[in-house]
Amino acid sequence: MELMFLLVLFHTTHSVKHSLTYFITSSSGLQNFPRFVAVSKVDGVYVAYCDSSNHTAEPRQDWTKTLMEEEPEHLEWHIQTCLAAIQDSKTDIDHFKQHFNHTGGVHVFQELSSCEWDNETDETSGYQRFGYDREDVVSVDSKTLTWKFTEKAAFFKQTWDEDKSRLSFTSNFFTNICPQWLKQYIVYGRKYLLRKDRPSVSLLQKTPSSAVSCHATGFYPDRALMFWSKDGEEIHEGVEHGEILPNHDGTFQMTVDLNVSSVPEKDWRRYHCEFQFEGVKDRIITELDEAVIRTNSIPPSEFPAGVLVGVVVGLLLLLLCMAALLLWKKNKNGFRAASTSESS
Repeated sequence: MELMFLLVLFHTTHSVKHSLTYFITSSSGLQNFPRFVAVSKVDGVYVAYCDSSNHTAEPRQDWTKTLMEEEPEHLEWHIQTCLAAIQDSKTDIDHFKQHFNHTGGVHVFQELSSCEWDNETDETSGYQRFGYDREDVVSVDSKTLTWKFTEKAAFFKQTWDEDKSRLSFTSNFFTNICPQWLKQYIVYGRKYLLRKDRPSVSLLQKTPSSAVSCHATGFYPDRALMFWSKDGEEIHEGVEHGEILPNHDGTFQMTVDLNVSSVPEKDWRRYHCEFQFEGVKDRIITELDEAVIRTNSIPPSEFPAGVLVGVVVGLLLLLLCMAALLLWKKNKNGFRAASTSESS
């Protein structure tokens, strides 16, 4: 039975949201690793990099390099921001280490700042979070532009509330800087960022009793949905969604599992795995069909006869070798004649 792929063609125009995200990591106690590292991503694609060793902004895409060459103020802003962030993040991590009396070991202070832009409505939004040793400590309300502190970071409140320059920069970042740079990235990287690569979809199963995994790989962008349906309706019971993960070539992959232990075999064809990009009604629909499931197990009836014959012949050869070895050892030691006595 062939794997059934149905492309449901309902082309519609939908707005697309683009994002620009900055990840900043400041650490102490790590050997052979920069104390400060910053990377920026547009729609999940790495576009620039900076660390405390190079003190500059390095493009990570050809079109990013072109942007920085043709728009030198873009490069200059990122260099100056990187230099300032190196010092600010050191101050922040030192405050936390001092407060918690962390004099040794490895400690990490992280910042995640991001903005989104709707290319149809031109609306923008953003968020910013800070963490220390893998725990959220501070966030900003982008609407009221006020800091929110967790209990662990309560001691930090007065310092940041009094730092008006930091809040002013954050406000300008959300309303002007981030959306401006994001739009420039989209213009220069349009051919790469606005493409749509359809995935290859497969059904996988480790053993006959395990869940059936619907695996999609090679798709771009990562704004995509995948789910199991029964008779055309999305189902949730017995379904487990995996994360969207990056591939080495810049595309993405994801998996959605369906527990088939309670599904009668006669009803399998009522179930389908459906993949679609967000904002697009085109879908790739894959029917739950036992004949096309890739599995590690091999039914006895399908076990290759050649393999079985090979195993038998191999065992016979092994037995012959062992017998020859025993004979060789016996001949090497020689035969000893039984002692006799002659009567005179």
